[in-house]
Amino acid sequence: MQIYTDRLFMTIQSLVTQHHTIYPWLPPQGIFFEALAERAFHLSGMPDAHIAQTATNAPAHDIIVGNERVSLKTETGRGTKPGLISITKLCTTEREPWEAATLIGRTTEHLSRYDLMLMLRAIWGDELIHYQLVDIPLELLRLIRRAELEPFGRRRGRGSLGGDITIGEQVVFHVHFDGSDGKCQVRNLLLARCRLLGEWEQRL
Repeated sequence: MQIYTDRLFMTIQSLVTQHHTIYPWLPPQGIFFEALAERAFHLSGMPDAHIAQTATNAPAHDIIVGNERVSLKTETGRGTKPGLISITKLCTTEREPWEAATLIGRTTEHLSRYDLMLMLRAIWGDELIHYQLVDIPLELLRLIRRAELEPFGRRRGRGSLGGDITIGEQVVFHVHFDGSDGKCQVRNLLLARCRLLGEWEQRL
């Protein structure tokens, strides 16, 4: 089922613009983007019966559209880079044992709960925000299964683990398992390896 349409993109753009009339300096993120995305799918022509939102903070997809399970992500901080994507919380893997094979297994199992991942990104300028709406391929993220994790940082106690994911000789992203909070993070994911659904500028 094709749920990413030009009409959906235009609707999300319009709703983000409306959001800024209330919160001029605050891009929609977290539950605000989840609510905005759900509304956008309704307004873009998906019948109400085809959209079912899951429980807030559930460790699975955020919304179901038709038969597609969609994870919604945002990257809106002032350090957002135009061509490099960061996912600060792909999932949480705080349970022991804290070792490479187990962490990778939990993460790939988590990714199996999705069919699609949609991200809203905000790149800050002096007088505007440049927005990107991105479809992040799950097949790309599932390459985590072949990560060769190494200790990272000098934290006492449970240490962090990380490793580069490559395609050929190109590093396409870095996976990081944070020993302090148990989160799996994706760093420096190449936007060029993802599908840019559209972009626009919002004046502040």
